[in-house]
Amino acid sequence: MDKFWQTKTLQAMNNAEWESLCDGCAKCCLVKLEDYETGEIEHTNVACELLDVDSCRCRNYEQRHSIVDDCITLDKDNIHTLGWLPETCSYRLISEKKPLPDWHHLVTGDPESHHSYGASLRGWVVSELDVRQEDIQEHIIQWID
Repeated sequence: MDKFWQTKTLQAMNNAEWESLCDGCAKCCLVKLEDYETGEIEHTNVACELLDVDSCRCRNYEQRHSIVDDCITLDKDNIHTLGWLPETCSYRLISEKKPLPDWHHLVTGDPESHHSYGASLRGWVVSELDVRQEDIQEHIIQWID
């Protein structure tokens, strides 16, 4: 197996390599609240309406931006500016020249290894479709990477 993530920078990866780098944790799909005065970001246990909370995959990945106005695309240019990404995020790790975690599917060869290790949101979140907007603040939590 070509271990491209060990030899290429994010900028040098092709689209297929970039997409395969995603570890499937779905933490970037969490609803986040920003304090307008301090800029502090609070995480919730509420996931985007498009996230399948069992598989931790977007139900409409190709059309997500036309459905969810504030869906952020992680790309080679903004990865360094998104301080809310978890420390275990594969894109963040590679950009910081760190190795992928042992549970990552590219390391294990098992596309479900992040779930069995407990690195994904499976079983920890609810869909924003099941939470009233005025109740979101009740779902603020502290994630531990």
